[in-house]
Amino acid sequence: MYRIFEYNPQLAPFQGDIELRMDNYTRTRERLLPQGGTLSDFANAHLYYGIHHLEDSWVYREWAPAAQELYFTGDFNNWDKRSHPMTSLGNGDWEIVLPGKKALWTGCRCRTVVKHDGIFTEHLRLYTRRAVQEKETVSWNAEVVDDAKKFRWADKRFRPQEPLLIYEAHVGMAQEEPRVGTYREFADQTLPRIQKAGYNTIQLMAIMEHPYYGSFGYQVSNFFAVSSWFGTPDDLKYLVNQAHKMGIRVLLDLVHSHAVRNTSEGINEFDGTTWQFFHDGPEGDHPAWGTKLFNYGKTEVLHFLLSNLKYWLTEYHLDGFRFDGVTSMLYHDHGLGGNFDDDHKYFSLNTDTEAVTYLQLANALIREVKPDAVTIAEDMSGMPGMCLPIADGGLGFDYRLGMGIPDMWIRLIKEKSDEDWNVQKIWSDLCLRRPGERTVAYAESHDQALVGDKTLIFRLADAAMYTDMDKITHNLTIDRAIALHKLIRLLTLSAGGDAYLNFMGNEFGHPEWIDFPREGNGWSFHYCRRQWSLVDNGFLKYQWLGDFDRAMIDLAQTWKLFDQIMPDLKWVHEKDHLLAFERGGLLFVFNFHPTQSFSDYLIPVSQGEDYRLLLSSDEKRFGGEERIADKHYPAFTRAWREIT
Repeated sequence: MYRIFEYNPQLAPFQGDIELRMDNYTRTRERLLPQGGTLSDFANAHLYYGIHHLEDSWVYREWAPAAQELYFTGDFNNWDKRSHPMTSLGNGDWEIVLPGKKALWTGCRCRTVVKHDGIFTEHLRLYTRRAVQEKETVSWNAEVVDDAKKFRWADKRFRPQEPLLIYEAHVGMAQEEPRVGTYREFADQTLPRIQKAGYNTIQLMAIMEHPYYGSFGYQVSNFFAVSSWFGTPDDLKYLVNQAHKMGIRVLLDLVHSHAVRNTSEGINEFDGTTWQFFHDGPEGDHPAWGTKLFNYGKTEVLHFLLSNLKYWLTEYHLDGFRFDGVTSMLYHDHGLGGNFDDDHKYFSLNTDTEAVTYLQLANALIREVKPDAVTIAEDMSGMPGMCLPIADGGLGFDYRLGMGIPDMWIRLIKEKSDEDWNVQKIWSDLCLRRPGERTVAYAESHDQALVGDKTLIFRLADAAMYTDMDKITHNLTIDRAIALHKLIRLLTLSAGGDAYLNFMGNEFGHPEWIDFPREGNGWSFHYCRRQWSLVDNGFLKYQWLGDFDRAMIDLAQTWKLFDQIMPDLKWVHEKDHLLAFERGGLLFVFNFHPTQSFSDYLIPVSQGEDYRLLLSSDEKRFGGEERIADKHYPAFTRAWREIT
């Protein structure tokens, strides 16, 4: 019996489904490793395929099983499309050797010509490490990266810090100037900000190459290529190296849930067929995203994706992944339009068992390659066992994103005045997580910052943010917005999970929205940047929010809040809008009452020692009124009936 049933006894009727999950994993692993060995030995496609610099020559290999002919063309042969045919090696593999050390060079542009059914098409290499868009034609070409030249890493002594405090960031919009920022600018200018703010982990979006900048990086074209929007492969390595020097781990926002439809710059129809990597027919098309869907049951697809994981870990020294779109992977209907209010929905014919197996294999491989790597699942369905070890019947992730928390906060703010909030319901939603499985809590997602939605502070303050954020200006709307912004974030951090995430700029209440340059806004970068000067200049209230965020992050680190798995509720009172709980040896008290302050309020506690105030959102340094005068509070014994 697997331990998943100890944590979830209600799953007993689905024992056969869990056993099938584990049998699928075992049989697939045996299929991939018929001679035994490790998944790490299997996941080396990138070391064989692609372009590699040998001692006195260059070799290029490709997998194109349905192709009739392959040709290699580029700067090296003046773009002659037939002068360099590739040789079929059988089993869909093709190869060409170019003699001479200088036959190719770093930055040499090239493409692959493929003949299928008598038709010639041009493509970027499946394992290209760098793709660039030509300014004149707007088309994309692959560039050669010399893998014989090694980057000088200086992170041998890096050891990841706990607890997991994540700063989610987009490199391109991380600068204040209205343009695309670079990896090196992020390393030199943004990383110090993140370190000062107290976060010990960055989660980088849009790093895998994507042809459309405004996709937020979620429509990947080249899975082994570093996004050229922000610089070169060495530039990304510089960023990771600098982060490790600062004690900051680096997670990649990984997209293995789908791929862009593009054929000339993507992997779709590389060999002339849609089924090389993807399901054929409607099953291979995502109805909402307009993208292609992987066939996770195919050995060659597993070879490609698992090698991709190992490549990012080893080539770029990354510390783990946030897997995007896991819910879409897990279900044939991609979780669209349904809810998961019954355990039967996790174990029905709608479940894509091959995707479940892939995620187990992915986590097993990652543990082999880098045992201290972190994996996070973006799953809104609550699939049982997502964050349990594979040996216990789980999928092997370390954390799942607590996606219901930001949904809860934005729904409350949209639909109700804070005087009508149900404190007990807030508490229940914050603590709704599966036993034994860890959750990353966050108050608002990057989606809420995009055009069409609003961040929490923007919904709370609205137009007043444009006129009343100066420290000398007093406005009840702004005062309320700032107070709730602080309370929401501290409550989410302290009660919502086992790790914490913040999207870049939200910590200081970045105003307005994110709008990538597009035809509809005249290709403007005005809303596609982070206005750090707002928190830096010292005259605006954004500074108070940033200072409070830094203080609460420091509190979580100093007191090791997440060492206690769940907070211990001590008091909830709907009429008073008051909530109190203990975690990490601390007592947290939240007053959500819109007008009432309380004095001489008795709260039951578990410790007999007197208490002292460590952090208050009402301190003047955070823009508060300093209404809490007492800094020490006695603990004493009193009959329960006197305080009820």
